[in-house]
Amino acid sequence: MFPPEERAPFDDIRHLIATMPGPSDGAREAAQARQDKLVKPRGALGRLETIAEHLAAWQGNSMPTVNRPMVAVFAATHGIADRGVSPYPGAVTRQMMNTFTAGKAAVNQICATFDAGLRVFDLALDHPTPAITDEPALDERACAATMAFGMEAIAGGSDLLCLGEMGIGNTTIAAAICHGLYGGNAEDWVGPGTGSTGIVLERKIAAVRDAVALNAGELDDPLEVLRRLGGREVAAIAGAILAARHEKIPVVLDGYVVTAAAAILHALDNSALDHCLAGHLSAEPAHGALLDRLGLEPILDLGMRLGEGSGAALAVGVVKAAIACHRGMATFAEAGVSGEE
Repeated sequence: MFPPEERAPFDDIRHLIATMPGPSDGAREAAQARQDKLVKPRGALGRLETIAEHLAAWQGNSMPTVNRPMVAVFAATHGIADRGVSPYPGAVTRQMMNTFTAGKAAVNQICATFDAGLRVFDLALDHPTPAITDEPALDERACAATMAFGMEAIAGGSDLLCLGEMGIGNTTIAAAICHGLYGGNAEDWVGPGTGSTGIVLERKIAAVRDAVALNAGELDDPLEVLRRLGGREVAAIAGAILAARHEKIPVVLDGYVVTAAAAILHALDNSALDHCLAGHLSAEPAHGALLDRLGLEPILDLGMRLGEGSGAALAVGVVKAAIACHRGMATFAEAGVSGEE
């Protein structure tokens, strides 16, 4: 791609964005044709039909599968957590990692319910990124390397990738990314996260405002937004989404933090999320506005705001049902049922 002496760390990322494969229109059209022949009124399964067609297009198979769904949770620590932006201390990130390992978190139960694999990635938890109000979270090399780690993390033959995160302080990070990408006021993008109210919420708004102001004039490039205002889990998630695109693996996004990571790729190329589904609408107020900007319609709206991939994992059940109907239902001809006249 570039001679080693001339290649900047982000150049390979830009090349991957520029060479993203598209969907299989033939597989989508064949899936649509099958849906029209199944024993139901045309369009009667609503979103289940379009989900099946989406998977067909991105798997390149008119009879798509969800036999190996995998939930990947990326965990990281943030210096901003020490600035009083959350009611929980930063130590909770490590404690929750232990809970995931013990199989006792919500995402463990949801994955078990829908027979989804779960992988949790420790992204240097003992070394928080700097507080973004003081300095950039990552330098370009570290950010690109963390994206590359996220790309490698999808290995294992999954046919549906669901993405989640864990990191006290990372809804502050997500809000800063959105404020950096889209402007407006800091208040437009900040919500309660893990339960911030009163003075804690005021600190969170101020942190987002100050972080974006610190980097004024440096945020025209979305990758600079990522490295300056993001964190390791956000960079890894962006890398995983990009790698899944190149491997033609459909992706289900979780809540606000995961969607903020996806927004970086969308800002680089507005087709970068075409292989993605939004698992749910978080109760975090800005998540809906962000999904609207990205053109993503959530599968579920259950008032959840837990993170850890829980909403994306729960959406696996709906996606599996969509594929089961697509593959398992009879056509009018097979069932001997009269079709439309």
